[in-house]
Formats: sequence, structure tokens, C-alpha cells
Amino acid sequence: MKKILSSVSILIFLITSISFAQGFKVKASGEQTFNFADRGGRNQASFYSTTPLEDIRGLSNDVKGTVSFNVNDIKTLKGKISVSTASIKTGIDLRNEHLRSADWLDADKYPEITFTIKNVKEVKQVADNQLQIKVVGDFTLKGVTKEITADATLTYLDESEQTKMRAPGDLLGVKATFNVKLSDFGVKNKIVGQKVAENIEVSVNMVGSNKTN
Repeated sequence: MKKILSSVSILIFLITSISFAQGFKVKASGEQTFNFADRGGRNQASFYSTTPLEDIRGLSNDVKGTVSFNVNDIKTLKGKISVSTASIKTGIDLRNEHLRSADWLDADKYPEITFTIKNVKEVKQVADNQLQIKVVGDFTLKGVTKEITADATLTYLDESEQTKMRAPGDLLGVKATFNVKLSDFGVKNKIVGQKVAENIEVSVNMVGSNKTN
């Protein structure tokens, strides 16, 4: 009797696990690792802020990192994405210098800005190959680490003649946004004498491949 109950319990656990697992319905299966290194500089991370006189946008094409997950269960998602601090540009040389200074990002002392994935909270299936999720991670800026939740859309593309024009292998497209409070990271909300918003919006748009060149 105990053996029967034990077998039933295991069966229920397996069925429940399969039922609640949410992932991509694509050709691939099992764990996949995607690398976001892009020699063409097409991957982007950007920020947006406002001042009384103008809006400020910063952009970096030096985005890299890897993520891994089981294709059938996106909640297994793990990985780390980084941006070179010195690579961020705002379109004005003087403002770029100020951005890299000790008052702002202190690029010499802290050469990278990173986001390390901890877990996935919510999953919405948009299409067989597309998911909308909330990603919880440790965001590190200017030597300070805070837990942040990002809204992200992930699109899985099976390798095809079209995707090979971008990179070999299956591709993973990621679009994500989150907000950062400058004072949490010891950043003064002034740049070249102009007061900027305390909260800035950060966006990431990148594509990675599961096959190295």
C-alpha cells in the first residue's frame, strides 16, 4: 500500500511539474546557452532621462554576456549581462566626459555595469516562440548592487537561412526595460550642471546565438 501511495505521489508531482512549466514550443529541447557577444555592435543598451531643458538618451553597443535555460521551462533562466561603462554615449562629447566621471558612473573605477539573473516571477505565452516575463536580478552600477525586476520579451528563432544572416545557430531575441533610482547607486542627479530625473529608464535590445562562430 505504501509503495502504491508513493508511486501515485511521484506521478502527481511529475504531472504538476509538467503542467506548470512554461517555455518555448520550438524544435530545440533541453538546456540551451546563448551568447550575446556581437562583433557587429548591433546589440544595444540605453537609458533615458529628462532635464528641465532637454531629454537625455545614452546608448551603448558594447553589450555582452550569456544566458542558459531549459527550453521547456523558462523559469530555469540564469545568466549575466554586462555593458562597458565607458562605451555609453549621449551625443555630446562634454556630457560623455561628465557621464564617465566620478560624480556619475566613474568608468575608470567601475568599468562594467552588470545584471545577474536570479529568477523569473511571471510568464505569459505570447506565441509558441515568444514569452513575456518578469526577471528578478542583481543590478550592479558604480560598485553598488540592488535587486531589480525587469519586464522582458524573449523570442526564440530556430536556425534558418534567414537567421544565418545574423549569426549561426538558433537565436534568442531579448527586449527588456527597468527603472533605476540614481541615488540608490550613489549617482548625483546632475550632468553638466543640469538637474536630471532621479529615476531613469534602462532598455536592452539584443540577440544571442547558441552556436559559437
